[in-house]
Amino acid sequence: MDADSAVHAVRSPWTCILWDVDGTLIDASEGILRRLTTTLAHFGHPPLPRAELAHWIGPPMLESFQTMSGMAPGQAEAAVAFYRQVAKADGYETGAHVYPGMADLLRDIAAAGVPQATASSKPEVQVLTLMQHFGLDGYLQAIVGAASEAKDRGLKSEVIADALGRLERAGVDVSRPVLVGDRHHDVDGGAERDVPVIFARWGFGWPHESDGAAASVDTPDQLRRLLLVAED
Repeated sequence: MDADSAVHAVRSPWTCILWDVDGTLIDASEGILRRLTTTLAHFGHPPLPRAELAHWIGPPMLESFQTMSGMAPGQAEAAVAFYRQVAKADGYETGAHVYPGMADLLRDIAAAGVPQATASSKPEVQVLTLMQHFGLDGYLQAIVGAASEAKDRGLKSEVIADALGRLERAGVDVSRPVLVGDRHHDVDGGAERDVPVIFARWGFGWPHESDGAAASVDTPDQLRRLLLVAED
């Protein structure tokens, strides 16, 4: 059997697949951590170790500035706005890369006819830029992220609902969705929408953040076996 036939001889137990972006599809930590350090310094906060800053990646940025640095809501909103300005000037894709094996997995899922969409807490304009830059947009039926403004559609459950809504309006069967993510926000948001979550351990979450996930995987190959199965 040739490679093309092998791709078409698989199916998925899911009718559609939602993807978190940071820590799941894309490692943009180099740029994110640099911008976070710049932003904290701008607002008079001392620098934080890289290992601690890495856990800011994934959740809504507004939440991270409040819970991780103790900023008051107003200052956190100003910090998010400043961070967005720095990111736009820097280039959203600067220093980012696709995790090894993930582009191939998205390609093979698309070839098997399984609809896919992003469901990211990252602003949608950034998600679109990254998907286009790395050539992943062609595998996706919807590219969904948080609204550009910090206060709008920031909760993961709201992003998931938006992604499912867009897929459904495009004619996709959303009766058995699954979300792949790397933070407890993915697990919690999925639970709010009755969407099971597969936890990607190569991301930025602590090990305990997988609590409540339907499954956890250490590698893209393990993930592939949960998303694509051979036809009988």
